[in-house]
Parts: sequence; structure tokens; C-alpha cells
Amino acid sequence: MNWETRVTDLLGIEYPIIQGGLAYLAYADLAAAVSNAGGLGQVTAMSLTDEKQLQQEIEKVRSMTDKPFGVNFAIGQQRRPFKGMVQTAIDEEVPVITVTGGNPEPILAMTKGSSIKTMVLVAAKRQAQKAEELGADAVIVVGQEGGGHIGREDMGTFVLTPQVVESVSIPVIASGGIGDGKGMMAALALGAEGVEMGTRFIATKECIHAHQAYKQALIEAGEQDTMVIKRSLGAPGRVLRNKWTEKIIELEQDNPGFEVLQPYISGDSNKRYIHLGDDSSGFGWAGQISARITDIPSVKNLIERMIGEANDFRRTWSVGKERDL
Repeated sequence: MNWETRVTDLLGIEYPIIQGGLAYLAYADLAAAVSNAGGLGQVTAMSLTDEKQLQQEIEKVRSMTDKPFGVNFAIGQQRRPFKGMVQTAIDEEVPVITVTGGNPEPILAMTKGSSIKTMVLVAAKRQAQKAEELGADAVIVVGQEGGGHIGREDMGTFVLTPQVVESVSIPVIASGGIGDGKGMMAALALGAEGVEMGTRFIATKECIHAHQAYKQALIEAGEQDTMVIKRSLGAPGRVLRNKWTEKIIELEQDNPGFEVLQPYISGDSNKRYIHLGDDSSGFGWAGQISARITDIPSVKNLIERMIGEANDFRRTWSVGKERDL
């Protein structure tokens, strides 16, 4: 079946499926696998050390695929300059740049006039409208079900997506709580023209930087096994529940501020768990979709399965509609 939408046309991809930025995990192996399977893979720029390392990672992706891919800039929590990294991506003429967190205006200004397609992650209708005003080619709408940093208003994907669709003219991509063909069809029914998945792509063979213990925890997680940290800092993010994250919540009850929480929520703390599997002194981002993850397939098999599920649904719906007529 034809899966052409404005998102596939914009990005030059076969299926309207985008891999999330995934700090410290989204590198060339995963990005190329997603792109080769018909979606859009991405490299996480701000998890890299410098411009040279980003250039090398872009070159590595290109050595593994001739399909479009993206570079994600997670600038919301960054305390270091990012414009040099953005300029490297522009100089390398990457097909797509996405912006997560923070004010996207500087990056959109830098890419203006280039052939690079730009997408901005938003968690509210007004943010989506602002991104369109600034020249973004599409917006990615994340509901509170998502893993990692989410909106402050606890708005779910099912309500937020159609609100954004009705408020902007550019394509909308739904994110948060999506990990299979059913979720993709639900997003399209809400008016989205594509989906972004983060947590589901962690539990794949090509996400080689994710420790097996992290992947296994995603498989074993139930619907109550994620929680939201950093609310006291105004930057909520969804993580897997463990003793470390429960300690963070305990500390946050007294609103201790960033300096007290920093050792618990730092990138190093994140990497101790996701790279080393140490859940006694680290944490891993994860969305509520983890309750529906049951295996660790290859990226190709995952996307083929999603499309198969979605096609089955489309056929069933079409037959039912014909019978009603």
C-alpha cells in the first residue's frame, strides 16, 4: 500500500517513520539502519564532543546508507555553544536538521536559504505555531507519554496532536506512546502525517550503544514502570523507574534546586545506566510505550512489522466500510 504523506515527500523517505534523537544512543549504526529500512534515522549531535566528531559521524552514516538522514540538536538542556555544531551540519549539507528543546530560532535562521529540511519538537500548540512562523518545515508533537523531556502541561498525544494539526499548515508528526502499527494508524487518524519513535528504537539490535540491561528493562517494564523526574526544575522528563530515579523524586519534594540534583540527573548519570547497565547509580529515559515492548528485533524487522500491522488495519477498515455502504 502507498504510504505517501507530506512528511515522506518532504524528507524523501518511503515510510512516515522517524527515529528520535536519543541522547548518547543515536549514532551512525542506528541512524543508517532506520534510513535503510525506509524511515528517517538521526544522529544526536550534542552528545558528541566537537565539530570534528560530528563530521566523522555524518561521514560514517553516509558510508552506510545513501538514503536521507537527519541530525538532531537537543539544545534545551545544553550549557555549551551549539552554533559551531550546527554550522558543521550545514557545511556537510545534511538532508534534515531537527531541534529539540530550547528556542529553535537561531538554528532555523542559520539554515534559512539552504536545502536542509527542518523540524522542531514541540509540546504545545503555541510552540508549534511559533515554529511555523520561524520557518520550520514540519513540527514533531510530543505528548506526555513520551520518554525523555516532555511538555510541562501533561497533555497526552491523543489530545495534543489534533490540536496542533488544526493550528498550523505545515506537516505534523506525532510522538509519545507510539511503537507499532496500531500507534501509527492512530496518529494518522488524528491528522498527523508521520510518527517519531524514540524508546522503541532503543530496543533494537542496531542500537548498539544501549546496554543489554537497559533493553531488557524496557521489555520487562509494565504500565507503571516509568516516572517523571525534574518537575521541580520546570523540565520534566520520563524515565524508567528504579531506586536511582525514586531517590531523585524524593529529593525533589523539597525543591532543592539544580545544584543539589545535578549529580543525579547529569549526562554522566544517564550514561552509567544506558551504557554500563548500572541501575544503582544511573537512569534511563523511557516512554510509556515500554509497557508494549516485548522483543529486540532488527530495525528492518521492526519497521516491516509496523507497516504490516498498519496495512492489515487499513484493509480491515476498508472492508468494513464497504460492508457498511
